[in-house]
Amino acid sequence: MSSTARTAAILTTMSLALASTALLSTGSGVSRASSHREAPLIAADPQVDNTDVYAFTSPDKPDTVTLIANWLPFQEPNGGPNFYPWADGAHYDINIDSQGTGKPDVTYRWTFHTEDQRGTNTFLYNNGPVNNLTDPTLLFHQYYTLQELRPDCDPVTLVEHGTAAPSDTGKASMPNYGQLRDQATVQLPGGGQTVATQAADPFFLDLRVFDLLYGGNLSEVGQNTLAGYNVNSVALQIPKSKLAYKGDATRNPVIGVWSSTEKQTMKLSPGSQKPVGPYVQVSRLGNPLVNEVVLPAGLKDAFNSLPPSEDHNQPAVVAKVLDPEVPKLVQAIYGIPAPATPRTDLVEIFLTGIAKATNGPLAVDLNSQLMNQDIDVSQFVPAEELRLNMSTPVTPKPDRLGVLNGDFQGFPNGRRLTDDVVDIALQVVEGATPGNFIQALAAGDKVNTTDKPFGATFPYLALPYDKAVNQK
Repeated sequence: MSSTARTAAILTTMSLALASTALLSTGSGVSRASSHREAPLIAADPQVDNTDVYAFTSPDKPDTVTLIANWLPFQEPNGGPNFYPWADGAHYDINIDSQGTGKPDVTYRWTFHTEDQRGTNTFLYNNGPVNNLTDPTLLFHQYYTLQELRPDCDPVTLVEHGTAAPSDTGKASMPNYGQLRDQATVQLPGGGQTVATQAADPFFLDLRVFDLLYGGNLSEVGQNTLAGYNVNSVALQIPKSKLAYKGDATRNPVIGVWSSTEKQTMKLSPGSQKPVGPYVQVSRLGNPLVNEVVLPAGLKDAFNSLPPSEDHNQPAVVAKVLDPEVPKLVQAIYGIPAPATPRTDLVEIFLTGIAKATNGPLAVDLNSQLMNQDIDVSQFVPAEELRLNMSTPVTPKPDRLGVLNGDFQGFPNGRRLTDDVVDIALQVVEGATPGNFIQALAAGDKVNTTDKPFGATFPYLALPYDKAVNQK
């Protein structure tokens, strides 16, 4: 299809999206939302709370992509005696859209179950040092099945009985957590590896942004609010050919990524609960901060119940991308003029990916599935996904500001652990473009990295914190 025809098809799709009169449902059955407790319903269900998604070409294995998804935020390391288990029976998913339809072409699904040996004998998670996952001193075990799901195909089980690394209960109990995580790492048939583990939360930012944008005068910055807290993580390293449309990462290098969680309704009785009924999507996360600071409170829970394929039918969501709240707040508090609307640049970043074929203001081929040569462009729809161009070469020295500072392997082209998405997003919503920063906000939140370094090899995540957050 010619470039002109592609552009016409996308403009038609966008026109239909913006002309639609459907509204997001906020009635019964909406989801509990994701991303660090940002939506009203999630506080009651933290085990299925998505916090962040990462997708990047593996720096030490560039023929693979590493996908990381995190759940269960704000884990205080000393939070025993039950610590932080995965939810039994829930579907923890990482979804890949290689055609731009907003629908998964492949889903990787982790489903956990628990074997609790404590019974009526002890309250302890472990009753002695744990040096190996098979040590009898470890009394609480979780195992998982990992499946690869593709439309119109039978599920493929990649891991039948994988062992999740336990919560880190402290140095005396688990003197070498890195060894436990290594033991929990599983090699996959056909290439790749996976691990389910606790990790130091890799997201870094100053959450005092919610105090009138850093105190109303940029005085409340420089404190990494998430330092000291852990999350539950699944990490997957997979050959690019497994993710690309038709298995061809050369002709079809762009993928869209999001995580989601499904669970059943819990039937409660005294002292017990039982899952019943169909699975329901209860969280979803693609690009960081979209549900957190783009959508208003009344839309957050409903947004998390939707698949990305439905985003273009929701004008209330599209309207908040075209006319976001944050620039208006910045103008009101700091006097920095808000960029003119409609914000078609944000539509490219969040809903279509960035490519010349979208006919948007960011006229560069970066990370839209429209760049894939074999897709049916008539099926392409705007959808909120984290998009990664797998053909972008690995940057030897990553820049935390990614594309804005000339590092085209960084966010919003996928997301690496070191990408400073808060500073990037603040600049972008204020109208910054590569090399052209909003200087009044150039310092950002002054939290530029985590205080625990990331690893050089899979899963790259820092080991969990094992000291109390309030320990001096």
